[in-house]
Amino acid sequence: MEIRAGAQLRAEADSGKLVGHAAVFNKRSLDLGGFTEVIKPGAFASSLDNDVRALIDHGGIAIARTANGTLRLSEDDIGLKVEIDLPDTTAGRDIQESVRRGDVDQMSFGFTVREGGQSFSEDEDGTVIRTLTDLNVLEASIVTFPAYPDTDVAARSVLAWRNSNGSPVSHRLRMKHGLRRRGL
Repeated sequence: MEIRAGAQLRAEADSGKLVGHAAVFNKRSLDLGGFTEVIKPGAFASSLDNDVRALIDHGGIAIARTANGTLRLSEDDIGLKVEIDLPDTTAGRDIQESVRRGDVDQMSFGFTVREGGQSFSEDEDGTVIRTLTDLNVLEASIVTFPAYPDTDVAARSVLAWRNSNGSPVSHRLRMKHGLRRRGL
């Protein structure tokens, strides 16, 4: 599973609801370890009926779920819109207060890429761009710090693309991710 940071999150007064975007369309990510990413509109369409959980910091505390209607996902002009009906629990009240105060204001999401749901290209500066068009969303998280985990899986995808196109793999990328030691 891969995890990416998204856009702003806000609490709707004292309604017990949080609204935000776990991902935004057509904007380049930060450097994810030798490449950047762009998510295209429609990338989440096949995931909207999945059983997805809303978590806090990608951890084991589920605060909402699509299967029971307390989490709603949709695509809008901005990206993957998330609406959460918070539980009347300590975790639910705490996260609502943290969002209301502005202590926590970002989201992230965990996903896998569906078969054929990604492509790679290079821009004029030689930066590899991974374009995502079909994703399997597993979870949406309210996060303290946007999480960018170890990108070995993504780096291997980039390496496979670069190798198949005869493009040299940078020594920095190999060393940064320890790929040389693993024979990649």
